[in-house]
Amino acid sequence: MNAIRSVLVFTWIVLTVIPVGLTLVICSLFLSDEKLWWWFAAPWLRGVIAAARIVGGVRYRIQGEENLPTAEDMRRIILCPKHQSTWETFFFASFTSHPLAYVFKKELLRIPVFGWCMGRLGMIHIDRSQRNQAWSKVAEQGEVLMNRGKWIIMFPEGTRSERGKAGNYKSGATRLAVATGAYVVPIAVTSARCWPRRTFALRPGIIDVSIGQPVSAEGREPGELMDEIERWIEAEMRRLDPEAY
Repeated sequence: MNAIRSVLVFTWIVLTVIPVGLTLVICSLFLSDEKLWWWFAAPWLRGVIAAARIVGGVRYRIQGEENLPTAEDMRRIILCPKHQSTWETFFFASFTSHPLAYVFKKELLRIPVFGWCMGRLGMIHIDRSQRNQAWSKVAEQGEVLMNRGKWIIMFPEGTRSERGKAGNYKSGATRLAVATGAYVVPIAVTSARCWPRRTFALRPGIIDVSIGQPVSAEGREPGELMDEIERWIEAEMRRLDPEAY
């Protein structure tokens, strides 16, 4: 039964991303990336989360939602979520009050339709093989995008980690926060409970999302700030998913 649920969800994703994505790309010729976000990207992403919930049985519950700034709050914000699954890449983009700008590897731009859309939405794609140039691009574009009211989202582990394990937390997000005077929001997500990494097999259940209080980067060092973010996330993961640890 779970296999059938998973196939139905991913069939829906494939069948809907093509018309929505192509329409977004065409409309990008005369619409701003912010309008593209609210008119096409965010509704489609909410649809993915809804399909996973209704068909796949993947529900979620949120703690600390009050810690997210409101739509009227123009503070510079960098979201730092735990990364276990594809689920959170869809969820935060469908949930937040501000448009998000992901920092992602440029190879994703090659994915037909989906990658084309990412290239049109005012995000930051980097070449991981050119680390110094990549950081300069993140710093420069990140500040411009935050000044436009976007929130930056960076997964500090870089890649998806196994359930019950911590990846190698990198300080790119906190370097950007220190350089731009932004606030860092740590987020714990137990998505591997229902959507394990490197698989399309969904498992019915509940994903817990815990949002921490924004941490100011003023007067901080990137390394010690990321250490604080890591400690909070990993402690929260143990609280939310103790059986995995």
